[in-house]
Amino acid sequence: MIIEPRMRGFICLTAHPKGCEQSVKNQIEYVKSKGTIDGAKKVLVIGASTGFGLASRITSAFGSNAATLGVFFEKPAAEGKTATPGWYNSAAFENEAHKAGLYAKSINGDAFSNEVKQEAIDIIKADLGQIDLVIYSLASPVRLDPATGILHRSVLKPIGQKFTNKTVDFHTGKVSEISIDPCNEEDIANTVKVMGGEDWTLWIEALKKENLLAKGATTIAYSYIGPEVTEAVYRKGTIGRAKDHLEATAFTITDSLKNLDGKAYVSVNKALVTQASSAIPVIPLYISLLYKVMKNEGVHEGCIEQIQRLYQQRLYTGNEVPTDDKGRIRIDDWEMRDDIQAQVSKLWAEATTENLEEIGDLEGYRKDFYNLFGFGFDKVDYLANTDEMVQVSSIS
Repeated sequence: MIIEPRMRGFICLTAHPKGCEQSVKNQIEYVKSKGTIDGAKKVLVIGASTGFGLASRITSAFGSNAATLGVFFEKPAAEGKTATPGWYNSAAFENEAHKAGLYAKSINGDAFSNEVKQEAIDIIKADLGQIDLVIYSLASPVRLDPATGILHRSVLKPIGQKFTNKTVDFHTGKVSEISIDPCNEEDIANTVKVMGGEDWTLWIEALKKENLLAKGATTIAYSYIGPEVTEAVYRKGTIGRAKDHLEATAFTITDSLKNLDGKAYVSVNKALVTQASSAIPVIPLYISLLYKVMKNEGVHEGCIEQIQRLYQQRLYTGNEVPTDDKGRIRIDDWEMRDDIQAQVSKLWAEATTENLEEIGDLEGYRKDFYNLFGFGFDKVDYLANTDEMVQVSSIS
């Protein structure tokens, strides 16, 4: 079939297998170009199919020659209907890993469930023995609590008062004002339940109970802080409460791993175009301005550049891992530089529909968005008939 991007609002309903494959290959080549990292050799990535999770799996495998087990929840293709991009990404990753002689297996299912945790435990016992790095990179909007059977939904809302500010429709370039009503206490509790650190803790407890964590094992979850302009709806809103919980969880997990000399960290990463961030009001406008400034300054990074730098310059230097005063790894350091943020703030005040293409990088935002779904890569023939029925080799 000829596969084209088909949009519904801020969601692309199709994905291109060859484009996703090219995206994975590009990321692999980048990691290999930066040299070998003396990192973990047996890695579990929870949320392994897109974004920072996929970048972590690629960096572990092709930077450190690690065996990787990836957990994700993606939809395979049906006849005449494409799979989700994460499915195609994972198929491409496994293919490249196996060609390179690297162990790579995947589990497709709900990472919040007891069943998927048990499946991961069984595979690790059978194939790997113990894990020395666990990446926790889930980005689900809902969580079915296995203990209660209650389905919790996260929300993106401010706390205490209505939030009003600029946003942009990145498809049309129209800058407009948006208002978001404040949350209630139930919204906060649900968002923390989905996006906080509870499930991260359950994963680590389950692995530790089965003696599947190696001496000195490390686990990392990903977070975001961001600038003042987004904090009312993000860091000081419902999602911020969940991130606070996630970051506090790193300390409790570290305490639980003391007998293994293990450590848990939260890495605060840069604002990037993801399926989730594209749907968050204000964020697309901020990112388009940020991209312009960071590219001008020569410090722009995508997911793979961020994670490769995290591994090579923070986690595996042979020295103590540097953290801020709250114990967090800061790989958003270039984004949050005072001079970068001052320029973005100035552009934010000036941004209109008429001038955004000039003062921002809306085109770069759109390109990154379409790249997420496998579209817009120079080496891919999008007019060619493409087989949508691609399998992830380790999933029957």
